Amino acid sequence: MILASIFSWLIAQVLKSIIDAFQNKRFDPARLIGDGGMPSGHSATVTALATSAALCYGGTSAEFAISAILAVVVMHDASGVRLESGKQAKLINELLEHLQLMIQEKKLKEILGHTPLQVLAGALLGIIVSLAFHFVVMA
Repeated sequence: MILASIFSWLIAQVLKSIIDAFQNKRFDPARLIGDGGMPSGHSATVTALATSAALCYGGTSAEFAISAILAVVVMHDASGVRLESGKQAKLINELLEHLQLMIQEKKLKEILGHTPLQVLAGALLGIIVSLAFHFVVMA
């Protein structure tokens, strides 16, 4: 279970970095561990965990119930609060730049959350990786 979750996160982060490099025409190594972007590494990780729990312990097990609820909370947070926080950070950064205020701190981090499509892509990735681990790697 843990390997499927780790590999799901790793694959999501690599894909996110590749997609970001194509979009911005430059590679940013920070994207390999950064938040936000397509696909959601958070969603991939928790859905791989929940899928693995269902496959190993059954869909009515406590292990699956706990991991499924965790997945729902994490994905809701990623596409809700964290997405809105990123939008607010972007507006604050633009306002400060527009007003040409000199501040000592770095700009606020703008990429925090995920769109529903990014969350869905991450969730599908987690399910696919977990199934591959269960039926191919662990078979």
